[in-house]
Amino acid sequence: MKEVIAVIRMNKMNQTKRALTESGLAAFFAHEAWGRGKGLVNALVAQGAAEGYQEAAEVLGSKGKLFAKRVVTVVVPDDKVEGVVKAIMEANRTGAAGDGKIFVAPVADSVRVRTGEAGAPAIE
Repeated sequence: MKEVIAVIRMNKMNQTKRALTESGLAAFFAHEAWGRGKGLVNALVAQGAAEGYQEAAEVLGSKGKLFAKRVVTVVVPDDKVEGVVKAIMEANRTGAAGDGKIFVAPVADSVRVRTGEAGAPAIE
């Protein structure tokens, strides 16, 4: 089993839900988050601002702010990971900075609370 975690634009949630549903997945989690990519801030300017240099803080301005995002999480069998990643990418790719990131992590086990089923049956 794998956990697919996607950080996406807020305005892409409906397209992402549709893409996941059309790929055969009805169950997933989503929540709001705040963040930013690494390319938006010059590291030296950010360091100067952190050290208290007013000029650096002024240059930093709004470039250091966090942006609203959605985090979508789904746990799937290994053989469905590629399809899920493809569906998320197709729903979210605009070609511009800020399209998001997708992470894939191993899941050791899962248990359905209602029935006690464990492993693959718990996510099917």
